[in-house]
Amino acid sequence: MRLRNIPGARDVIAESKYVVHEFFEAKGKWKEIFGNDNPVRIEIGMGKGKFLYKMAELNPDINYVGIEKFSSVLLRAIQKQEEAPLNNLLFIRMEAEEIADVFASEEIDRIYLNFSDPWPKDRHAKRRLPSRQFLSRYDTFLKKDGVIEFKTDNRDLFDFAVEEVKEAGWKMEAVTYDLHNDEAMNEGNIMTEYEERFSSMGNPICKYIISR
Repeated sequence: MRLRNIPGARDVIAESKYVVHEFFEAKGKWKEIFGNDNPVRIEIGMGKGKFLYKMAELNPDINYVGIEKFSSVLLRAIQKQEEAPLNNLLFIRMEAEEIADVFASEEIDRIYLNFSDPWPKDRHAKRRLPSRQFLSRYDTFLKKDGVIEFKTDNRDLFDFAVEEVKEAGWKMEAVTYDLHNDEAMNEGNIMTEYEERFSSMGNPICKYIISR
């Protein structure tokens, strides 16, 4: 059975206090939702939430929002929160294409994209999270000095993403094609579920950090 088909997942999500249900109404109100003035960072396509949960655990003075469209993987993140709740971590179940309608100008200071769907067919390029179309969406709510961090083991997707940076008018702050053997960029690295799996298979992990 595929994770996205777990029965009852949507019911659990609908009742969870860790999920922001009226997320379009949250635009411009994230500090109010968290109840503090701490920075807000997001991960788009967070999967089971291992990376974001660890980030929130290590950085209690930063607020995190995990965004995931598949109910059954989001369910796993909710279950982890229920086992050991963190006050600085919330979730949204939504399609990434609507992201600009959820956050207001300058509301987010960092965006994490980890092992995103490669959408390998050329006609689907605009659906890729590091595409120029998505970079344009991020531009509407990322702080002027904010950054995007992107990791993947998919070299074709990464090459595409690197090309899109310049085309979108962004700039490369740091880049590596072998993260785990790059001492500087790997310092403090938190691995995702996919990162653990693919690196154990010998796949090099690519990463960039970009800004405007």
